[in-house]
Amino acid sequence: MNGKIYDIYYDEEGDFLEISFDDPPETEYTEDLDSGIFVTKDEKTDEIKSIGILDFKKRPHVLRETLQKYNLKFPLKIAF
Repeated sequence: MNGKIYDIYYDEEGDFLEISFDDPPETEYTEDLDSGIFVTKDEKTDEIKSIGILDFKKRPHVLRETLQKYNLKFPLKIAF
């Protein structure tokens, strides 16, 4: 993973944020890191391709903590 942002998707009604770091892989799987925090990985390389967070507005700190844990750079500030 190169740490660059490929796509950001936010569903306001469902309060779900997903950040993608690359094109979707041909085969992938999703892991639950914690309640409402998901990572999608390339099945062949085990590389993280996206991070998804449910109830994002209620706990925006989860994004920062997850990015730090995986040494990902996030070039934007998010404000509500």
